[in-house]
Amino acid sequence: MSTQVNAPEIMRPHAIRVGRRPSDARRSRAVDLFSDIPKKETKALTITQLVRKMKRAIETEVGKLWIEGEVSNLRKQASGHWYFSLKDEGAQISCAMFSARNREGSEHLEDGAKVRAFADSTVYLARGQLQVVVEKCERSGLGDLQAKFEALKKKLNAEGLFDASRRRQLPPFPRTIGIVTSPTGAVIQDIMNVLSRRAPWVQPVLFPVRVQGKGAEREIAEAIRKLNSPEKFGYPRCDLLIVGRGGGSLEDLWCFNEEITARAIAGSQIPIISAVGHEIDFTIADFVADLRAPTPSAAAELAVPDAAELRASLEYTRNRLHRSLRNLFREPQQRLDSLRETLNSSADATLRDHSRKLRELQLRHRSLHPLSLLERRRENLAALGKNLERAVADRLFRQTERLSRLSNLIRTLGPESAFKRGFSITTDADGKILRSTKAIKSGQKIRTKLIDGEINSTVQN
Repeated sequence: MSTQVNAPEIMRPHAIRVGRRPSDARRSRAVDLFSDIPKKETKALTITQLVRKMKRAIETEVGKLWIEGEVSNLRKQASGHWYFSLKDEGAQISCAMFSARNREGSEHLEDGAKVRAFADSTVYLARGQLQVVVEKCERSGLGDLQAKFEALKKKLNAEGLFDASRRRQLPPFPRTIGIVTSPTGAVIQDIMNVLSRRAPWVQPVLFPVRVQGKGAEREIAEAIRKLNSPEKFGYPRCDLLIVGRGGGSLEDLWCFNEEITARAIAGSQIPIISAVGHEIDFTIADFVADLRAPTPSAAAELAVPDAAELRASLEYTRNRLHRSLRNLFREPQQRLDSLRETLNSSADATLRDHSRKLRELQLRHRSLHPLSLLERRRENLAALGKNLERAVADRLFRQTERLSRLSNLIRTLGPESAFKRGFSITTDADGKILRSTKAIKSGQKIRTKLIDGEINSTVQN
């Protein structure tokens, strides 16, 4: 989007003639200015002090203003500074124009020429001489044009033609630009050079007109009217118009200060850039146009975007878009990876849990299976059998040892031991031990057991 440049108000100091008698107010200020002259008995000023005081007074009280007179005694120095006098029928004043060839209107300076000059009043210190330093000048007789300029400006402003609200935005990417200017000269070349460099896609349409002299304003107005109705006249439809010319004096630029030109620009349905003169020049066309450019080249730059800047902007936007897309997908990818990890972790945990439960069920199933029960019963039975065998064996062993001990004890305490010592045991036929002879009867059979056998005998009395 182009930036609107609002033209400032043109304020020109009123012209005065050299030698004009000062007004009463001016005389009173001059009297007041020197009212503090030291008395005779005070210390006197040096000449330098006096001239400096006069210089300050002139620069402060008079300052910059327009003056009008006839050029005389023009001297062009090798340094580029020009010195001359401006005079009228009553007086003359010394003038200096420094770097004159770079000053506006210097071409009008020649002996005998009548000019209006914008100058700064001062005193040349080395000579104590009153002079003016000229900044720019123009041919005399333009005062009426300036008055016409101000009158038309006031009229159109009152109608609202200068209102910022009626100015339209320029198209950001115009494809066809109409150029209303002279077909010769540097202006059209400057515009074409800028357009081809900044926006080679733009189709320029030149509507050749005169931009100076009587009748030029009508040609300019007619060109704007025809470009606003291109189908009627066989022209391509333009997105934007540039209307202008190069620099010059107020008289040279006057066709852009005519009412017909201003109203044609104000009535255009196509946005218009006014590009008249140099940066310091302002015309009525500048105030009614949608945008005022300081120079024709600047108008072309304001009319189109720079292709290099567009490419850089597109590259920057593309990189930002790529970064945004990467960032846009990066977070979902991270979330997806995180969800995948969570899912895998959950699946692994679930699988491990199910595997553990399956193993537990398998073990439980195996433990509760009839074959397993039978096997365990068999194992238990075998273990009980072994325990029984061990218990029986152990008991048998203990009983055997006890029997052995008892046997030994019997052998120690029993009859066999007595038998070995020569004792015997006598029993009746039934095996009852006979402990006394009183229990024995005559003819009774008895048995006597010795260590190596028994003796059967019959008792005889």
